[in-house]
Amino acid sequence: MSKVLGIVAEYNPFHNGHLYHLTESKKITGATYTVAIISGNFTQRGNTSFIDKWTKTKSALECGIDLVIELPVLYSISSAENFADGAIKLLNSMQVIDYVSFGAETANMNMLSVISDVLYQEPKEYQNLLSKQLQAGLSFPKARENALLAYLNDNKYASVLSSPNNILGIEYLKALKKYKSTIQPIAMPRFESSHNDLNYHGNNIASSTAIRNIIQNSRFDIAKKLMPDSSFKNLFENIKIGHIVPDISVFEKQIIFKLRSMSPYEISLLPDVSEGLEFLIKKAADSCNSIIEFLNIVKTKRYTSTRLQRILLYALLGITKKDIAMSKKTLPYIRVLGFNERGKYLISEVAKSNPKLNIITSVKKFMNKNLNRNLKIMLEKDIWATDVYTIGYEYDSFSHLDFTNKIITF
Repeated sequence: MSKVLGIVAEYNPFHNGHLYHLTESKKITGATYTVAIISGNFTQRGNTSFIDKWTKTKSALECGIDLVIELPVLYSISSAENFADGAIKLLNSMQVIDYVSFGAETANMNMLSVISDVLYQEPKEYQNLLSKQLQAGLSFPKARENALLAYLNDNKYASVLSSPNNILGIEYLKALKKYKSTIQPIAMPRFESSHNDLNYHGNNIASSTAIRNIIQNSRFDIAKKLMPDSSFKNLFENIKIGHIVPDISVFEKQIIFKLRSMSPYEISLLPDVSEGLEFLIKKAADSCNSIIEFLNIVKTKRYTSTRLQRILLYALLGITKKDIAMSKKTLPYIRVLGFNERGKYLISEVAKSNPKLNIITSVKKFMNKNLNRNLKIMLEKDIWATDVYTIGYEYDSFSHLDFTNKIITF
């Protein structure tokens, strides 16, 4: 069989940088088939997807992806570690993927691999260094960064560890080691625009964050230059019909209501809540009227905005520590969102390679026939996440779209 490339992405929205990444990854690997694992309607940094997962799927297929699979929400809004672990676990289970390509601020695979080895093996000296950093009151990401730099004792790693994209890449490598995967990793250096760069620099590449800001400021003339034509058209159509959800603040009243209705104990059951944070969250929810107010009250050097926003999403979507723990020990299903003719062929190859793998092309049929309780809970969370997401639409806020929307074919 020809080579198959895997890509993990949010495509929020699909822009020229994503197209560059896809095109160059195909060139480097010689792959003739490409599978994209995409987050659905909510994202890893504790926010909403600007457009829904079916629109993102359509854009991806039109721009050269062959098969689009949804990363279940229990992974997609989780920590970088669980996000990457879920995506690699899913790709590895397909047993047809030869390469996984990810964006990074560095293409030095050796440096990324050295760091991933430390995180995978967790030597005692590193664990002690991490404990000391956490005891100093630092957030986990900063404590880990400091501990790794101290353990590696080489300043050349400082710039690598300060980049969110590098961190995610390191987590992909760690997961590949964990599952003893034969998938070969490819680190693709970001082209002209850094991760979460808020600014547009006058060229045809900008970060997803910058593009979303440009769109919210109604600078569609600029956004059009930064996206493939089909992707911009899909986005603009959604804007016209009121089917965009700009950010988590759209749900701030629902979130504050939810937190006010929860006891401190119930809040303590949310993922990422520890060390008495539930009491601070409860106090903030009882006294604030917006997410910005909430973050200003709760955010400290120990608790980053991203971690807190993820907690807010967990509350909104009813996700608990037990759910996340379950996701870590469960082999996820393959939820097909869309495919072209090559993608259709890939699905049949995946089914042949791993007959026991759960491939979902009909949510209704799967929910009726599936006997695996963990997979049922996981899919119920995906369905609920979509039902909540559509509340953010200006018009036509229908529920049950996971049952009624068809697979996107191209």
